[in-house]
Amino acid sequence: MITLRHHLLTIVAVFLALAAGIVLGGGPLSDVGPTVASAAKGDAPVATADQEQSDYTDAFLDSLAAPVVGGRLADRSVAVVTLPGADEQLVTALATRIGAAGGTISGRYTVGDDLVDPGQKSLVDTLGSQLLTQQADGAVAPEASTYDRIGQLLGLAVSTKEADGEGATGKTRAIADAISGAGLLTLPEKADKRAPLVLLVLGTDADDEGSDAILAGLAEGLAAQATGVVVAGTVADGTGQLGRLRGDPAAAGVASVDGIDTTAGQVATVFTLGRSLTTPGGSFGAAGADGPVPLG
Repeated sequence: MITLRHHLLTIVAVFLALAAGIVLGGGPLSDVGPTVASAAKGDAPVATADQEQSDYTDAFLDSLAAPVVGGRLADRSVAVVTLPGADEQLVTALATRIGAAGGTISGRYTVGDDLVDPGQKSLVDTLGSQLLTQQADGAVAPEASTYDRIGQLLGLAVSTKEADGEGATGKTRAIADAISGAGLLTLPEKADKRAPLVLLVLGTDADDEGSDAILAGLAEGLAAQATGVVVAGTVADGTGQLGRLRGDPAAAGVASVDGIDTTAGQVATVFTLGRSLTTPGGSFGAAGADGPVPLG
């Protein structure tokens, strides 16, 4: 049986091949369709054959990824913000894809457990109120909720509306240092530039309403300060935490991709980051309402 993952990867492989200029029926892809079709008609393949198909699909996508994404993020920077439990290997893979697309990582920011713990809301609220008064008056909406406000403050520290990026200021450094000093964020060793794009990588799914509201607030707050925000998760997140976020009106201006544990999802993330420079929002990936990858 061809799994959902195989089906998705095959569809995206066809799209990527088209984007690379390969014409169906006259090139290497002319042999792919019949192979997939014959596999669907026959009996369920044995585990070895199924794994070989999966390995081949991944290798096929990998070979196409570099020329297809090349230049899509040229001269653009991305701030990578990871939530507790984010898979380090996947974060590294995404950074590699961004680099292959011509982009740079302005900094890797690791959100601490307390920032997303509903039991620590008082700490987050108090810190946010202090920073709003001391460092961000006029830059953050005073009526913002606790997690929208801390998201906006985090956004000020790591991102900008300037397409070419913007240097850190005394106030943005002070905000970053204060959030870090409270144990809510781990900063990169060097972060002199704020990026127009933010990639928010999901971690462990807490699977409760309190955590969902926190994620929605953070995403909404980041989107208020950055040119574009992309929230990325695994295939499982598409029907879990990311799926629930997609249903929250507060996250309407945030783009999302599920499937970063696949080559296809990683490439789709790069496409979505590029799209977010001009068009906010959109739901992409294995369970994305707008398709597996942005076509525009």
